[in-house]
Amino acid sequence: MMYFLGGAIACGLFVAALFFLRFWRRTGDGLFLAFSVAFGLMGLAQIVIATINIYFEDSSPAYLIRLAAFAIIMVAIGRKNRKST
Repeated sequence: MMYFLGGAIACGLFVAALFFLRFWRRTGDGLFLAFSVAFGLMGLAQIVIATINIYFEDSSPAYLIRLAAFAIIMVAIGRKNRKST
């Protein structure tokens, strides 16, 4: 059951990444590209969690992947706010 739920979550994250990629192609806004990459990384982290069978994020390599995803989002938001001033 855990594999099924992990796969469903990963699939949802990859679908969200594709939506943001589509919005980036329409608008050319870098924030959408950052969100697309971040959601793709979070989907990859979910696959790592399901594959390795370690569900404690503080001791798994998925923690670093998620950290990178959230860092990408924070940098993109910072760049977007800096451009508008």
